[in-house]
Amino acid sequence: MTEFSNSKWADPDFTQAYRDSADIIIVERKRLLSILQSFYMHFILGKSERTVLDLGCGDGIAVYELLRVDSKLKATLLDASNDMLIRAKKRLKRYDNCQFLCASFQDILKKRISLGNFDFIISSMATHHLAMDEKTELFKIIYSHLNPGGYFLNMDVILSPSETLEKWYLQLWREWITEREAILKIDSHEHDGIINRYKDNTDNKPDLINTQLKSLQDIGFKDVDCYYKYGIFTIFGGKKQEEKPI
Repeated sequence: MTEFSNSKWADPDFTQAYRDSADIIIVERKRLLSILQSFYMHFILGKSERTVLDLGCGDGIAVYELLRVDSKLKATLLDASNDMLIRAKKRLKRYDNCQFLCASFQDILKKRISLGNFDFIISSMATHHLAMDEKTELFKIIYSHLNPGGYFLNMDVILSPSETLEKWYLQLWREWITEREAILKIDSHEHDGIINRYKDNTDNKPDLINTQLKSLQDIGFKDVDCYYKYGIFTIFGGKKQEEKPI
């Protein structure tokens, strides 16, 4: 993984441009967030105390959407970008049940920070910056910080299994961007090169969905599956086994 300080995400202008265009360049972003809410209500909401960790929280939109369905959850939001955390704090300023950590995936992998345990750990459009061995190590750490019966949910882009499918998946992505621009009456060409920039950016290291699902299963996650997929955009995850009564 590229050191955060050397990545584009350390540049406030880059993070601002990402926030401005996220609803356009992330396929079915609102659908992804509604699935996140549904997952939370089905699997987490019934727990007596609900603790959530968002890894790579960005501007806090994922936790914000969870708070809309459960204002009593306790959330920890982690991001390496101080600019993103400022935006997250602004978005969530009405809530007093959120804490914020400025830390990178490197900090987590090298165990330079203490996280605690959680019922629900999420990540959105972040883990594809890790190589597969780093993803596996992160998944292990996530598993160790989940309470028994807790869940991990990852919204991210993946590697296409073949060049033939990748051409179609990227075409689906182009069509989505074109549709969104038409709906929003955007007549500029600022998003024309987004797919090529994604492909050319060496910070991006997506892996096959099956490889990542197997990694979760090997670690011990149960109910592992890909819960949603639209081309290269996916939601996947699993559950930490509940403790068996003695």
